[in-house]
Amino acid sequence: MSAEYATFGLAPAMRTGGVLADGAYQVHRDFTDFIVDGRPLLHRLSDLDAVSPLASDIPPAVFTDHLRRLLLDAEAPLSDGRYVIYGCPECEGLECGAVTAVIERDGDDVVWRDFAWQTDGTADLELNGYHGIGPFRFRGEEYRAALERLLPGPEEDAARRRVLLIGARVAVLAKLAAALRSVGIGADIAHDAAGVPAEELCAYQVVAFGRAVTEADRAAVREAFDRADAQVEYVDGLAPIIPLLVAQIELALDRSPVGQRRLRGLGAKGGEAVVEVASACRVRLVAYRLDALYRTRVRELFDGTLQPGTHRIPLDAKAVKGRSFVVARTMGGVLVTPVAR
Repeated sequence: MSAEYATFGLAPAMRTGGVLADGAYQVHRDFTDFIVDGRPLLHRLSDLDAVSPLASDIPPAVFTDHLRRLLLDAEAPLSDGRYVIYGCPECEGLECGAVTAVIERDGDDVVWRDFAWQTDGTADLELNGYHGIGPFRFRGEEYRAALERLLPGPEEDAARRRVLLIGARVAVLAKLAAALRSVGIGADIAHDAAGVPAEELCAYQVVAFGRAVTEADRAAVREAFDRADAQVEYVDGLAPIIPLLVAQIELALDRSPVGQRRLRGLGAKGGEAVVEVASACRVRLVAYRLDALYRTRVRELFDGTLQPGTHRIPLDAKAVKGRSFVVARTMGGVLVTPVAR
């Protein structure tokens, strides 16, 4: 086993939810990812749609149990000393598949080794092992310090995934709120923030404005949140297209460090979309627009695996005529851009 040390850290991450091009819903999950040698461990696993056991929306007691296992203060949940590193974001059931590894002490150090894809009680390392990943040897003090910082209040993060929707088109706001709730994001609707107690304003992470909200009304809302010392992101809705608005809000909710995101850039101009990715991943590009009768038109532009770097993808002229928008999605990230003319 290698005697070289790897650095261990943690960073916020998310599995984006949203309304997909086919109308299906994908659940939003906020979680804490493992950072090994400065890079998210999940990114080494190509296009794996999974979350760590340290998800913000699980009960505090369960969260603490997961932490105690990773700290080796509790027994391994699987045979042969194996622990779940990443699991299914929808149900977290082992039958859906999970990345597992042996975690053990070696003197004062902690070692993660024998990574594998596992769907039942035992792991077949020869058939399903991640042979190019690990083993990783971490300094025990650094390892424990990083994990123990999560112990005081994981429930605080779970309470902070709420969005306030402000606008004049109640029907659109109601549909948007329903779509957000269906993917696990709390949403409330209001005309303004006047008279709302500070503690309630502090419960929101994002405020989304409809296009009909005047600049004076927006300024009044911002002033109310400033008085409450509430740290929020403001989103100006691009168009009354529900999947597009969900994507904008998902992006605003992303608290992961920019340098550790897979999707680094998105632009659309001159008949092509320019996508920048940091690591190999599956990327889906979808175009949205409103036709002359204000009906939503949706066209999938691309669905495939991209290698690290910048990629130019042709746009279907019919899909992006008029005022159009492009949404790029991958595991853990979403970007939105209008199509420039």
